Amino acid sequence: MDFTRRQALLTGAGIGAATLLSACDSGGTASSDTENKPRRGGTLRVGALGRASAVTRDPHGNQGNESDYLVIALVHDTLTAPGAKANTTGRLATSWTASDDLRTWRFTLAEDAAFHDGSPVTADDVVWSLRRLRGTPAGAARLPGIQAANITADGRRTVVLVSDYANAELPLLTRLSTFVLRKDTGEKELDKAPGTGPFALDWYRGGNARLVRNEHWHGGTVLLDAIEVTMFESPQAMANAMLAGQLDLASNAGAVAGRSAASRKDVRVVRRPDDMAMPIVMRTAQGSPFADPRVREAVRLAVDRQAMVKQVLSGYGTVANDVLGTADPAYAEDIAQRTRDLGRAGRLLKEAGFDLGRTYDLVTTEDVAGLAESATLFASQVREAGIKVKVVKQESGTFYDRTWLKGDLYTTYWGTNDSVVFFASKTLVTGAGQNEAGFSDPGFDAAYRKVIGTKDPTARTAGLRTLQQIEHERSGYLLWGMADGIDLAATRVRDLPRLPGYGRVQLERVWLAR
Repeated sequence: MDFTRRQALLTGAGIGAATLLSACDSGGTASSDTENKPRRGGTLRVGALGRASAVTRDPHGNQGNESDYLVIALVHDTLTAPGAKANTTGRLATSWTASDDLRTWRFTLAEDAAFHDGSPVTADDVVWSLRRLRGTPAGAARLPGIQAANITADGRRTVVLVSDYANAELPLLTRLSTFVLRKDTGEKELDKAPGTGPFALDWYRGGNARLVRNEHWHGGTVLLDAIEVTMFESPQAMANAMLAGQLDLASNAGAVAGRSAASRKDVRVVRRPDDMAMPIVMRTAQGSPFADPRVREAVRLAVDRQAMVKQVLSGYGTVANDVLGTADPAYAEDIAQRTRDLGRAGRLLKEAGFDLGRTYDLVTTEDVAGLAESATLFASQVREAGIKVKVVKQESGTFYDRTWLKGDLYTTYWGTNDSVVFFASKTLVTGAGQNEAGFSDPGFDAAYRKVIGTKDPTARTAGLRTLQQIEHERSGYLLWGMADGIDLAATRVRDLPRLPGYGRVQLERVWLAR
């Protein structure tokens, strides 16, 4: 598991602009002009979710904790980042160009980019970092189609990536995990390795950290003096600390916390629409009881999506249609919304010879608010179609060791509202590093290759619809709804990120009113 998957808890990375809705903010009073003018100084106290058993300081490791990803994303720049106007914007790279065949991409680094110790960032540093990333267990998923030998430097400021195939989306794939270290950083040096980001690490202790302003960040002026990150193992504990005045920002606190804080005048409830996907995964590979597409269709038809959104998300979300990538401008709204049909579900199960006498384990975790609750409600709903499901809760570490990518039926979550192609590349094409359902479909693979090799916008939109239609009809995902992101913020916290998903970790523009 890596961050694009888990707290994807999360890096990083939401796509598309989503306005912070003022109508969804609670509390606070009118501010004077002085209070609305950005000011320098202050320490932002942030709460973020994580577990002591999963802490890491390796920017290229498996970042299961949102707290760790937040720290790493503020200390170490990626080549690109999610953008408010454009899908992808520059971070450490200021520009990029592609060859006519869309296989060779050249990234130009910021002229004044430097590590926190003052040494300049060079293309050699980036090449070494990307090759190290590519060599990790999840490297193929993080840089799909890019072999380590095809990552090279051309001079001091140009990095060249050559893909195994035409890929118009390659800059997008460098947004969430291409953290840059200095060339030849040793494994024992990772804890204190200087980064290039807006904040430098002051100290780190077991998931908690203090970061201080990088006065010379190439990305612009940073106003906060420092950010203190405190790790919490449950959304409830984090929300309680926020309501007790111990935090200035509780990241991804969940709907329950939002309801609890709604009447407070000293706390704003910040709602980021359609922020997190919490699909149920059905394994499609041969040998799984869900390998028959008729069975998967029956399970999808047995779910009452409106009830799931109402009960699991307390209404803080929207009904989804089994296609990942709802933020994509080319999301296919014209694909008919799947609704509950127990009669058809029963007929499909009978045609497929599905064993209704057996009880099937649905494995879940309590990593994010509502996940385990969604499993329980799902089990209750599908029983009306004759499918007996037992919910099995696993500790996070056990889940990712034993169940994720292997189980027949389990919950998952993606904390990034990303594009259709992003999810296709990570989870759906044959051999994808995070192919959660073991999905392998020649028609889908062909449609994917066509889309990423297409420059013409009209042809690309048509190809994306084909991709989504196949996913809707026969993938292993049951995406019943999209949860809104709920953050709690003190009224003096200003200019929070406006992006969904992992865009929320981009805290370098935040400032504190007096």
